[in-house]
Amino acid sequence: MIYPTRLSVLAALAGAPLALLAGLLQPSLWMAAPAWLLGVGLLMLIDALMAASPAGARIELHAPDYVAVAAPAEARLTTAFGRWGVRRSVQAALDAEPRLGLAAVRGVGEAQTGFRFPLRPERRGQATFLQAVVRWQGPFGLVWRQARRKLGETVDIGADIRRIEDEAVRMFSRDALHGAKVQLDVGEGTEFHALSDFHSGMDRRTVDWKQSARHQTLLAKEFRTERNHQVVMALDCGRVMCEPIGGAPRIDRAIHGALILAYASLRSGDRAGLFAFDDRPRLSTGVVAGVGAFPLLARQAARIDYGAEEPNYALGLTSLSSSLKRRSLVVIFTEFADPTAAELMIESAGRLVKRHLVLFVVMRDDELESLVTASPDTPEDVARAVVAASLLQQRDVVLARLRRLGAHIVETPAERVGPEILNVYLDLKRRDLL
Repeated sequence: MIYPTRLSVLAALAGAPLALLAGLLQPSLWMAAPAWLLGVGLLMLIDALMAASPAGARIELHAPDYVAVAAPAEARLTTAFGRWGVRRSVQAALDAEPRLGLAAVRGVGEAQTGFRFPLRPERRGQATFLQAVVRWQGPFGLVWRQARRKLGETVDIGADIRRIEDEAVRMFSRDALHGAKVQLDVGEGTEFHALSDFHSGMDRRTVDWKQSARHQTLLAKEFRTERNHQVVMALDCGRVMCEPIGGAPRIDRAIHGALILAYASLRSGDRAGLFAFDDRPRLSTGVVAGVGAFPLLARQAARIDYGAEEPNYALGLTSLSSSLKRRSLVVIFTEFADPTAAELMIESAGRLVKRHLVLFVVMRDDELESLVTASPDTPEDVARAVVAASLLQQRDVVLARLRRLGAHIVETPAERVGPEILNVYLDLKRRDLL
């Protein structure tokens, strides 16, 4: 594309009054105006021919493949031209989806060093760089030549991995499970380690009577805690979970808590995985092992989009159960808005509890609780308080039914999801319930 610069427009306009004045003073000079415009146009054509061609322009985008929500990042656009042609005053612009939080369309920098575009994403998910536009002037500065390139590069926008790791380590180190010595834990889910002499003060249930009779001395079994449990975080990304609570969507807070739990479980030797569903399964990572696999889980969590559909608990939890080949800790982050959806959830959870240890995580609705406790100054306040109390009562009934099924419940404020879920996980480990 070729179009005039401001200089060429001003040059064309500057010749008009001079040509008009010359025509008034000497009528035979009325051709001065067309001649002036023709001269300016000829110079523009020469300038365009001498400028670098868009066909030889190479535009490359250098952007991170993962950025954190609300964390500053940067994309860089580099340009290169062919050996022929002159260019000056090179400028670049970048177009991206709004989710990336592109602070300025025009980049800052030079053609030799590249143009920098600051990013500050505000919403989690996947975003795409759409296209880049680079323009430059010819040697006379009379025309712009422009090259446009479609990009199509995607970037994962998710939680701040470094902050989650630091937060998990800080909370996990206060109550570490494993040290340098083998722990002597007895109960369901423990792993036999060795036989040792029975000493005063040891649990008599650890005595191996058959081996003691064979060796004619009291021998006790030593156990060590298993470190290869499976911990699967099931995230409901349906309509209700995408509503804001405390200034952020519920699903974002749930993902933050799930990643903290995933990092702690990987660090303690267990395996962790993510599963997301709304009206159908959306994501299933399987279980991974080792702290080095945590960035993979964080990248996969960034792909969980905000849904607008009602969750299908029967399909989602059945698909999850069929993918688990051994007993696992299933942590379900969800929210229910009506008794019908809660009834379907309870029915699906009942089948899951028979094979796995199930933990439900729900966030307290401070808005509803404030409506119940607010002073009833008007009839509308009374109506709101009655409706809010009814919703809270239905919620308590659902949670009580889940507890009777054998599921564990974590009901916590939204800002405390990470610490509370980690505390319950450590308590389950101590009690050998995994």
